[in-house]
Amino acid sequence: MFTLLILIPIAVAIDISQRVDKFLAHSDLTVGRIIDEYYTNFIIYYANTFMPLALFIAVILFTSKLSNNTEIVAMTSARISFTRFLYPYMIGATLLTLVALAMNHYVVPSSSKERKQFEKEFFVRKKWKDNIVENFSLQLNDSTYMYLKSYSFKSSQGSYFSIENYKGIELIQKLTAENIRWIERDSTFKLTRYKLRKIFNDRDSIYAGVTMDTTFSFTPKDFMYKSALAQEMPSNELSEFIKISKKRGVKNLNAYLVELYKRTSLPIACYILTIIAVALAFKKKRGGIGVNLGIGVTIMFIYVFFLKVGEVLGAVAGVNSLVYVWIPNFIFGLLALYLYLNAKK
Repeated sequence: MFTLLILIPIAVAIDISQRVDKFLAHSDLTVGRIIDEYYTNFIIYYANTFMPLALFIAVILFTSKLSNNTEIVAMTSARISFTRFLYPYMIGATLLTLVALAMNHYVVPSSSKERKQFEKEFFVRKKWKDNIVENFSLQLNDSTYMYLKSYSFKSSQGSYFSIENYKGIELIQKLTAENIRWIERDSTFKLTRYKLRKIFNDRDSIYAGVTMDTTFSFTPKDFMYKSALAQEMPSNELSEFIKISKKRGVKNLNAYLVELYKRTSLPIACYILTIIAVALAFKKKRGGIGVNLGIGVTIMFIYVFFLKVGEVLGAVAGVNSLVYVWIPNFIFGLLALYLYLNAKK
């Protein structure tokens, strides 16, 4: 907690220095709203992100202090093994891992959603293209496909819409419309100048009309495939979204898979970083806490570097996201095992 209290105010101070001009640009934006809607969620997000790293630094500082006071020498003289010495550390790591898992999967996504809404409203300069999706296609199930030439999220309407139904490879029905509009109040779509064509063995039947209200198995939310949305979904919702998107034929979902896998891999790192920190600080070194802290901070930055590289590579289409997200834990897990065995000797 004390380590987090050192890190978080620094992050907040840096963010304030970068955002202060944008805060002042909005005269109706009060300090209370900034704290409540932005910095409360900012602290939740970064406290959860820094938690394994704060634990790592805290363990190094605490164990180095024990070592410098020769208390560990007394423990080993009393035939207390390194494994037994490690036992209370692992209990603490387990408690923090459980907290981090709950935060990552449920609390942080809802917090991130509120924070990002604030950022969109006051920080991001909206571009015209951000509200438009063009040439969008979607596979709704094994036999149904839809297409939109363009759709505007601002006006909730699109142009040149079509939905096709197949039986095997044969087209059996096609519905087209020059305009499609989403009616959020009723959760329905309004089609304008539509044409419905049904294909039979010996004939086709065509129905046409000016307007028609109908429902489909998709909503405008399905037109948005952006990795930022993954951070705003609780894990159960994100898993369901990935499952539905796979059925609909969305080709690259790796950005969403990286976000889902990262929510588990980062908390599990608490165990690995705890073992590394204890093993590094277990033996008394010339130079005291400073040497241990220097080595620890270096390892921490290398771990963060591997973590970010794994996330970027895991989001590339055609790769196994699970492998890339867990590579940092695997590499540092081997380091933790080596240090653990060496410390036992």
